[in-house]
Amino acid sequence: MNFQRRRSRDEPEINLIPMIDVLLVILIFLMVTTSYAKYSELQINLPEASGETVADKVKSINVAVDASEHYAINNRGVTYTGVESLVASLKDAAGDQTDPTIIINADAKAPHQSVINVMEAARRAGFGRITFTTQIQNK
Repeated sequence: MNFQRRRSRDEPEINLIPMIDVLLVILIFLMVTTSYAKYSELQINLPEASGETVADKVKSINVAVDASEHYAINNRGVTYTGVESLVASLKDAAGDQTDPTIIINADAKAPHQSVINVMEAARRAGFGRITFTTQIQNK
């Protein structure tokens, strides 16, 4: 038998004051660390132009260089005897184009001089637009 008087148990209560203090500290931290940048807006009226579409697309010449200094222009192997042979091959590949884009695809282990040879041949041929292709490595 239980002879003790029934005591009323106190209901547990959650004290909100420490939680409010923590939230205020977080709010003050966010207000201090946030940068308020006011962007000035300018009224800009851009010029408009109408032009004809270019029907003649610029031809590009792909020059590939492998690690053993073998050259290929537009997927055709070229024997390298000097820069002048590359000049002749580039002019032949260009045909009637006056300034085609030269795209150099060089192997990562290709000697630096082989790429310079292609650039020198393009300069001597009178072609000023040269670009290089790269490959993105996935990690």
